[in-house]
Amino acid sequence: MKRNAKDSMSVFISLILRHKPEAAGIRLDQYGWADVKELIEGVNRTGRKLDLAALEEIVRTDVKGRYSFDESRTRIRANQGHSVKVNVELEELSPPDLLYHGTATRFLGSILNKREGLKSMGRLYVHLSADRCTAEKVGARHGIPSVLAVNTKQMKEDGYVFLRSENGVWLTKNVPCRYLQIIAACDKIESDA
Repeated sequence: MKRNAKDSMSVFISLILRHKPEAAGIRLDQYGWADVKELIEGVNRTGRKLDLAALEEIVRTDVKGRYSFDESRTRIRANQGHSVKVNVELEELSPPDLLYHGTATRFLGSILNKREGLKSMGRLYVHLSADRCTAEKVGARHGIPSVLAVNTKQMKEDGYVFLRSENGVWLTKNVPCRYLQIIAACDKIESDA
């Protein structure tokens, strides 16, 4: 599968497994799993071409580790980022003392000035990164990036729950302003290409 075609297919699979399973005429179970054969057939019904080898390549080479197969490799799911209600069976973990959130500079006003903090918006959780450069890359996808440091040590002491997805993204329901601080961007953003 060519790189652009593979990237486009990965975006479509992400849409199906995170937000709109009906786009391929499939259903996710309560844990976010989709039957691999049904996913492939559903994608092909949309006029796109997908086979098992191409799907396996997408899962294996996805730099963000968005997808996982079950042990039998007959089911697949997105690791996080869902807007549809699923339980991806993540266990509660203690986070490092600081995590980071990347956003576009234009959103800082609503996050900090209006005292809203970080909200999950259309997703089930707020996504946090273990390092500031990853957070900056996330922010750059939405405009001029800004990075917020999150005092997760204090949040944990105050009773907030943290989960970590299979690909290392930290998740929590919300982050009030009092735990946030704007920090300097990292020195260099490495390209995802």
